[in-house]
Amino acid sequence: MKKIIEVQNLVKRYGNFEAVKGISFDVNEGEIFGLLGPNGAGKSTTLEIIETLRQKTSGKIVVDGFDLDKQPDEIKKIIGVQLQTSGYYPGLNLTELIKLFGGLYNEKVDVTGFLQMVNLTDKAKAKYKELSGGQKQRFSIATTLINQPKIIFLDEPTTGLDPQARRNLWELIRGIREKGTTVIITTHYMDEAEVLCDRVAVIDSGKIIAIDSPDKMVDDLVASGFERKKEVKAATLEDVFINLTGKSLREE
Repeated sequence: MKKIIEVQNLVKRYGNFEAVKGISFDVNEGEIFGLLGPNGAGKSTTLEIIETLRQKTSGKIVVDGFDLDKQPDEIKKIIGVQLQTSGYYPGLNLTELIKLFGGLYNEKVDVTGFLQMVNLTDKAKAKYKELSGGQKQRFSIATTLINQPKIIFLDEPTTGLDPQARRNLWELIRGIREKGTTVIITTHYMDEAEVLCDRVAVIDSGKIIAIDSPDKMVDDLVASGFERKKEVKAATLEDVFINLTGKSLREE
């Protein structure tokens, strides 16, 4: 299996504070890889360094064969990074925004096809600020794909979404991976990581403390003698909610 990202002994210091403390991990081509950890653990710092958005203190990073120190511009060409809300011009509608991003990447974009992929065809003339939370996130993910990247980075993509919108986004992310794109995701929702990720790395206080598939991590915990106090049921309250209200998106 080809390694598309290799991180070796990555360190990031801010003055005397060490935010990332010599972490190492690999991401395989075509997988959904999760980076999990509490706030302030070093997740965002690590991703921003790989994305070429932040300088590292020391260590080595290789992305699809390109060395971060020597070929950062080559790395930028093959990655897609999800923008925060402030990254969109408020006066432009979705069609205009997609054309703008296509121009920035020098890519001719099939606007209708893009909007269809993320279920936003009927919002082609709407401005970004007029979208619901789920629609904004789907559009944000769509813009990461405009330069046809080999890797996309999604930072907590479902935070604040209702269950229908969250599961809809899961299906979108799976679909992106099925087309061959590697996905790196951060999330505070453990059920989301368990459903989506092939492997996860748990980072705490700047160090990776575990890395494996979610299934293997759960099996290892159970094998250690861990028992949940509450009986594990075959469904969750979210499953009940979706079953009662349906899977269709409720958007204005």
